[in-house]
Amino acid sequence: MTFGHFREPGSGIIWILAVIAVAIVAPPVRAQAPAQAQASTATAQGHVRDAGGKPVAGATVFLDRTPKGPASAADGQTTHTDSEGAFHFSGLPEGDYTLRAEGNSGARTILNQVTLVRDETKTIDIVLRPAELSTRGFPSQMPSASATSAKPPDFYDEPQFTVAGVTQATNSGGHGSDTVLRNSEALVRATGSLGKDPTNTQSSTSEEKEGANLERARTEIRTLLLDDDKIRHDQQDETHYDQLVQRQSELHHRLAQIDEQLGNPLEAVREYQRASELAPSEPNLFDWASELLTHRALEPATEVFTKGTRLYPESVRMLIGLGVAWYARGSYDHAAQSLNRASDLAPSDPTPYVFIGKMQNVETVPSNDTLERLARFQRLEPDNALANYYYAVGLWKSKQSGNTLDDASSAQVEALLQKAVQLDPKLGAAHLQLGVLYAQRGDYAPAITAYQKAIEVSPDLEEAHYRLSQAYRRTGDEAKAKEQLRLHEQLSRQAKEEAERERREIQQFVVSLRDKNTQ
Repeated sequence: MTFGHFREPGSGIIWILAVIAVAIVAPPVRAQAPAQAQASTATAQGHVRDAGGKPVAGATVFLDRTPKGPASAADGQTTHTDSEGAFHFSGLPEGDYTLRAEGNSGARTILNQVTLVRDETKTIDIVLRPAELSTRGFPSQMPSASATSAKPPDFYDEPQFTVAGVTQATNSGGHGSDTVLRNSEALVRATGSLGKDPTNTQSSTSEEKEGANLERARTEIRTLLLDDDKIRHDQQDETHYDQLVQRQSELHHRLAQIDEQLGNPLEAVREYQRASELAPSEPNLFDWASELLTHRALEPATEVFTKGTRLYPESVRMLIGLGVAWYARGSYDHAAQSLNRASDLAPSDPTPYVFIGKMQNVETVPSNDTLERLARFQRLEPDNALANYYYAVGLWKSKQSGNTLDDASSAQVEALLQKAVQLDPKLGAAHLQLGVLYAQRGDYAPAITAYQKAIEVSPDLEEAHYRLSQAYRRTGDEAKAKEQLRLHEQLSRQAKEEAERERREIQQFVVSLRDKNTQ
């Protein structure tokens, strides 16, 4: 893309444009109770800033009720911002309002869709627009870089969290056994890869390979953002104004990618947030949520992914990301629901099924809904080794839970696993599962052969060594049993140490969660 003239917002508190300052999805308007019964009230507060992000002291802020709802003493309130540009209205009945701010220079901004519900404290940061633009209203839609939805959101909802810093992680911050945690971490990494554009990655690697080049690119983009603020402040044409906002969003997104490459996750997540605030497109929200997920800010990641799925319900990867976030938090039912929805949106896309399969490998029992999706995967792609393997494992676990693994079911599982290893002889997990199935029948000779094959193609498969040890012990070969148990313990120790090393290398975000009912 060709870069225009742009400018970075002020370096203080992250500010957002008035056009996207209100909630993405405004809270539902509740039926107004009679005035005498309406004891609970709401609060509206925020800051007024100029186009450069600086606080505007002494600005006049007007808050007016819309025609909806009965008239009250709360109508027509006026206040002035303090030295920090802050304003505050309290004791407001729930309902719809118009919020208007005017600066001494004549610049002003009007927000026509401010909805307050009882006991809520809504924070609304306002950026004053040039006087020539302030009376024209705002576009019903903002430009979006996403092709997944024809209608991007009108407004952007202030997140209920703040990334306050980073710290070195001392643990994974997840739930469940070490095996589940490692599986969760692998899924998080896989989710992050869904947001990568191979074309952009190749170009970035060739042109900005060295740190010095990255720093130079970072400086150039920041300079463009600084220049753009001046242009936007003087812009007389609203269409061009909104185009500048969109292009600024793209530049902040690029800055985030550069900060990721430079190893600055805190700066990266803030740039992703700025990009999303300017233009809450599907790519912006997905990359922001993925960055939060990667650095173990699980609740904020879930919040952003949830908003992303609400705004872009046709985005398969957004649903996958939400499922992984729930999984990392230990909520397997929610995770399965999100991934099942993703597979239903794109039945021919193998990606959601692969995530489902990886998750159900460590769950106790897959749900009937999950099993139906895995069956569909195998039916749609009968020559896909993973499709056969994942369905076999799901079917085996499901039948095991009810102690109903009859001969017919056992034969079906075996046939699926045999087909999987024929399609991909190096699929060690399928060889391992074959061994488990044979051992369950008491057929230890073919079980040992299957375990040995699993180890041959996947030497680091810990469970294969443990299962082989058990099979040897069953057949009376104690020496081999002890050797395989020793190898299992050695591999398990190495895997845990490697996992801990990787966890220490990932900086964990320090997150402050906000309660909407507290100031």
